[in-house]
Amino acid sequence: MDLLDYLRVLRRNWILIAAATLAGLLIGGAASILTRPTYTADTQLFVAIQSSGTVQELQQGNTFSQARVQSYVKTVASPIVLQPAIDSLGLQTTADQLSTKVKATTDDKTVLITIAVSDQSPVQAAAIAQAVSDSLVRAVDSLERPKTGGSSPVSLSIIKPASAPTTPSAPNTRLNLFLGLLVGMAVGVLAALLRTSLDTRIRGEADLRKITDGPLLGAISFDSQATKKPLLTQSPPQSPRAESFRQLRTNLQFANISDKARTVLVTSSLPGEGKSTTATNLAIALAQAGQSVCLVDADLRRPMVSEYLGLDRSAGLTTALVGVAEVEDLLQPWGGDSLFVLTSGQIPPNPSELLGSDEMKSLLSRLEISFDAVIIDAPPLLPVTDAAVLSQHVGGVVIVVGTQKLRGQDLQKSINALDLVGSNILGFVLNRLPAKGPDAYAYGYYTNEDKPREQKDIAHDRFSKLYNEDLRGELQSMGPNPPRRFPRISDE
Repeated sequence: MDLLDYLRVLRRNWILIAAATLAGLLIGGAASILTRPTYTADTQLFVAIQSSGTVQELQQGNTFSQARVQSYVKTVASPIVLQPAIDSLGLQTTADQLSTKVKATTDDKTVLITIAVSDQSPVQAAAIAQAVSDSLVRAVDSLERPKTGGSSPVSLSIIKPASAPTTPSAPNTRLNLFLGLLVGMAVGVLAALLRTSLDTRIRGEADLRKITDGPLLGAISFDSQATKKPLLTQSPPQSPRAESFRQLRTNLQFANISDKARTVLVTSSLPGEGKSTTATNLAIALAQAGQSVCLVDADLRRPMVSEYLGLDRSAGLTTALVGVAEVEDLLQPWGGDSLFVLTSGQIPPNPSELLGSDEMKSLLSRLEISFDAVIIDAPPLLPVTDAAVLSQHVGGVVIVVGTQKLRGQDLQKSINALDLVGSNILGFVLNRLPAKGPDAYAYGYYTNEDKPREQKDIAHDRFSKLYNEDLRGELQSMGPNPPRRFPRISDE
């Protein structure tokens, strides 16, 4: 993973990271509230050598005292110092227990000893600190006194008596909050990385590129109203959803220009990824660009095109395949453009056999002659073999990828299934992409009736018109049978 991948992970999981950070902050605050306050009192002692000799002797005495200070610091935690302090205060504790509350320190190259005592009572802390320092003075005097008699060459003096602190030394609320914030954020980031490594769902173009380098023909932004209003004609003309299908139409035309694939099969890996709505809206978008389009509902297990367009599906594709009626008598016009729909017809018991039959191949050939584009809505690839079988009779396949739902291994299986039968994969369409965030495919579009948008529409329409005219001209130059439009399908 490079830096951009890590940033994408953070943006995808920012809610998780924010929640973990907030949880850490709350835990730090709760720890500060629930912890009983502790007060620390300290006292300071000065170590001196009792000598009145020359300057050289004084320097030697200072060096000697600095060396002895470290030993006195260690002596503070011993029973010889603590027990007298316990006895003088009448404490109900032992020397070992008291040693956990007492801490003696010294700075390098100094003869100062600091004794700090922590206790839940500020007065008790000050009393213990004072008693320990007094006991240390007496203990050092006793330990350093010559056995032959005389006074001790070392003298300890209290230069800072202990006093009761007014503010607790613990808990440190600011430190606890900072540590909670830091730990919570670290936990959130680790959880985000772990979640990303375990989550194989395709969420955007970056995830798609990990599976395939195939062309990305388009990206359909998520629209909460799409379930109620799935058709392109039901969305505002300037909405991101409508613009996405226009972009898909243009990209598909360029993808087809090399092979002249006029029959396009639209499928997906699993049900519910939006292949039927994509096929239907793609057909509508092509018809709006001035092409004659035939939309075929070849999903003979769960046909949805007739429901979206409000057409009768009692007679349709299966009717033509079994020879009950001619296909030109079954095509139903829809809308004000040159769009004709061949619904599924009655659901048969053997969809795969019908879709892979010679009759189906012949029917598609006749439709290719009479229409500029034939869009086929096929079943998903993984549950059934219908789409793989039918893909051998078409010019190209478009795979719809339902983001946030489809896993990478499922998409890889679908690609392998099409490669196995030698299908021509024109590209992929990412569906249900978020409008904003790290996985958004495009910037927002104009949503008001302003001049920039109107100019863009005019330019787009001019481009589509010129492109379609050039495409028809190239197709006409290919052979003696130029594409003809419905109502009659030629048998030539």
